[in-house]
This record gives sequence, C-alpha cells and structure tokens, in this order.
Amino acid sequence: MTVNQILSTKGKEVFSILSTHTVYEALTIMSEKNIGAILIIEDTELKGVLSERDYARKIVLKAKSSKKTLVHEIMETNVVTVKPTDNLDFCMELMSTKRVRHLPVLENDIVIGIISISDVVKAIIELQKDTIQHLNTYITQ
Repeated sequence: MTVNQILSTKGKEVFSILSTHTVYEALTIMSEKNIGAILIIEDTELKGVLSERDYARKIVLKAKSSKKTLVHEIMETNVVTVKPTDNLDFCMELMSTKRVRHLPVLENDIVIGIISISDVVKAIIELQKDTIQHLNTYITQ
C-alpha cells in the first residue's frame, strides 16, 4: 500500500498557518480540527511543522507564553516528508528512525496531504485483515 492510497481513503485536507502567527493561534486551529500537528506553509512552500510535542517541550516546560511566542520560534524546520508513491514500510521506518508522528506528503515540492502514525497503523491493520481473510478462504476451499 502507498501513501497515495492512504490519502485516497483519508482525504487530502491540510491545515496550515503562517510562521508569524502565535503558538496560541496554531493551538486553537489544532484543537478545532482535532489534529496533533499543523504545517507552516508560506507561498505554497513547506517551511515547518508544529506539533503538540513541540508545544509541550518548548512552551510549557520552559514557562513561555503561547500567546506571546510566534510559531517560527518553536516550529520544527527540518521536516521529514514523503512522496505519494512511497510505501507503508518506508513510512513506518521513517517515523521510527526520525521519531516523528506526522509526515507531510509532497509532490513537485507542493504539499498535497499529510499522514500520521495513526493513519499508517490503520492501513497496516486493514492489510493484515485482508491477508487473514484471503488465507482463511484459501484454507477452507
């Protein structure tokens, strides 16, 4: 299964914010949309990602104010990305080795979606269910 297949099921909606907005504004959008990370996109270019983990480690634990801190001050700029043609095994390996939970999907340097560890795990479970059903059918014939 590929990233594109996950996106075709999940959808390609992407939520983003500018790096000049406050962390509080980013968190508000994340809460409203029930997402764990938000992309920072400016002029169609992916500049970074801000996750709940960034907030916890770079705002809460350092006693900073999310209403005074700008997104660019704490966002992750070394963003790990994937292509629509990448497979699930590659995504899982990236998420494990790079210790990230969200992978923006780029096509021709344009963000066309985002997948999370949850999306990948759900897809793997579905693949396993299909394999089990196929094997059960094979055995009982």
